[in-house]
Amino acid sequence: MTPTKKIIVQGIEVNISSAKQNDKDYISLTDIAKHKNADATGLVIAHWLSTRFTLEFMGIWEQIHNPTFNVTEFGNIKNQSGSNSFILSGKQWIERTNAIGLQSKSGRYGGGTYAHKDIAFEFASWISPEFKLYLIKEFQRLKEEENKKMALGWDVKRMLAKINYRIHTDAIKEHLIPENLAKYAKDLVYATEADLLNLALFGLKAQEWESKNQQKNGNIRDHATVEQLVILANLETLNAEFIRQGLESLERLKKLNEIAIIQMRSLLGNPTIKKLSRGDQTA
Repeated sequence: MTPTKKIIVQGIEVNISSAKQNDKDYISLTDIAKHKNADATGLVIAHWLSTRFTLEFMGIWEQIHNPTFNVTEFGNIKNQSGSNSFILSGKQWIERTNAIGLQSKSGRYGGGTYAHKDIAFEFASWISPEFKLYLIKEFQRLKEEENKKMALGWDVKRMLAKINYRIHTDAIKEHLIPENLAKYAKDLVYATEADLLNLALFGLKAQEWESKNQQKNGNIRDHATVEQLVILANLETLNAEFIRQGLESLERLKKLNEIAIIQMRSLLGNPTIKKLSRGDQTA
C-alpha cells in the first residue's frame, strides 16, 4: 500500500491508503473499530466478519471484483458460520479465499486491517449508523481536496509543456522554413519537428499514439507525466539550438533521445517532481 492519508471522524483518526493491487482507496477497519472498543479492535472486526450477513456481503463483493476469489473455500466458510464457536479474522479471510476486499498492513503507525471503501462503509454501519454518515462526509471531503490538487497539477503540467514552445517554433521558422513556403507546407514542417520530439521522448509519433489510444481524449502530450513534460520543455530548447547549429534531423533525434533517457533517470523519484505531480503548491 501507498503512504496513508488521514481523516478525523467524530474525534477518531482514520487512516486511508491506496492498494498497489488495484489503485483503490482502502479505509482502516482497525481505526473504525475504535469507535466501538479501542482496546480490542481485532476482536470487533472478527465478530463482524463472522456474521452470516457479512459473509454473504463479502462473498458477493469478491465475486464481482475478484476473478481469483476462491468460491469453494468461501462456501466452506459460510457453512461453518452457523456454529456458536465460529469466528473469522480478517487475516484468515484473506488467506483462505484469496480476497482482495481486505488488506493487511503492518507497522506501529497506520498498521491494521484495511478494507475497500464499499466494505468499510458497510462495517461502519454495523459499528454505528451515525459514525458511518460522518465517515462518508469526511471521506468525500478528502476526495474533493485531492481533485482540486489534481486540477492544479494539470495546470502546472500544461504550463511546463508551453514554457519553451516559442523558442522552438522561432528556431524552426528562422532556419527550416523558406520565406515563401505555403502555409500548409509550413504547418507540415512544424508538425514534423513536433513529432521528432515525440519520437525522442515517447518513442512514437502523435498519429501512432492516437491510433493505439482511440478510447482516450486528447493527444500524446495531454497524457504525459510531469517528468515527461519537464523533459519535453528541455528538449524543445535543445532542439532549437541543434537546429541553429545546422544538425540534420536524424542526428538531432539521436541526441535528443539520449538526453531524454539520461534526464528521465535523474527525474524519476525526484521529490520536487513528485510534489508537482500531486499539485503541491509548496513544490
